[in-house]
Amino acid sequence: MKILRWVRNIFLTVFLVGICLGGVVFFQGYQLYREALSQAPLEERVEQIRAQGDFTPADQMPQFYLDAVVAVEDHRFFQHGGFDILATGRALWNDLKSLSFEEGGSTITQQLAKNLYFTQEKKLTRKVAEVLVAFDLEKNYSKKEILELYLNSIYFGNGCYTVASASHSYFGKEPAEMTEYESTLLAGIPNAPSVYDLTENPDLANQRQKQVVAMMVKHHYLDQARAKAIFS
Repeated sequence: MKILRWVRNIFLTVFLVGICLGGVVFFQGYQLYREALSQAPLEERVEQIRAQGDFTPADQMPQFYLDAVVAVEDHRFFQHGGFDILATGRALWNDLKSLSFEEGGSTITQQLAKNLYFTQEKKLTRKVAEVLVAFDLEKNYSKKEILELYLNSIYFGNGCYTVASASHSYFGKEPAEMTEYESTLLAGIPNAPSVYDLTENPDLANQRQKQVVAMMVKHHYLDQARAKAIFS
């Protein structure tokens, strides 16, 4: 009985400490969120992206490219409210198994929030602040607008920070003119821009492209025949 009581007390102590630490992390993340918004309102940051000379509306990107991005980056994008608990839980489990903090499980909305306000630093407080901004984005902008803003604010390698600059740099054409082959190539780069940069590592970019196509098949954007035709 004494052993059981001791185990119960240890478990209760760990549980309470976990709650306290979680509360501290959330409070610090909330403070970071409030500080970020006080420096620049969300609407102001969004307008800064839209004011870029090479800003490309979603209607001027191939639907195939948009599908490829969603399939490989955040396939539940149109179902969640900015935070995907399933993806986050899977990422946490994988991080625990590898004893690292490499897999974040961020949604497209969270990645946009990070691009708008935060650094790439991997801290739990920053993650909390990122999620809170993501909720604001989902409340004030449509899914189409969020995807559009994301693709005009992420890094594509080779000094390109918008889909237009990347399409011009890699393919010498406007985004609307990208083929299915080019669309799947470009969709894979932002996951690790320095690794999949087409000018530096074309072989790795092609390997990533195959992952993009496989995810499009898995999530029913493509059938096997059409997927095979991309590479023919």
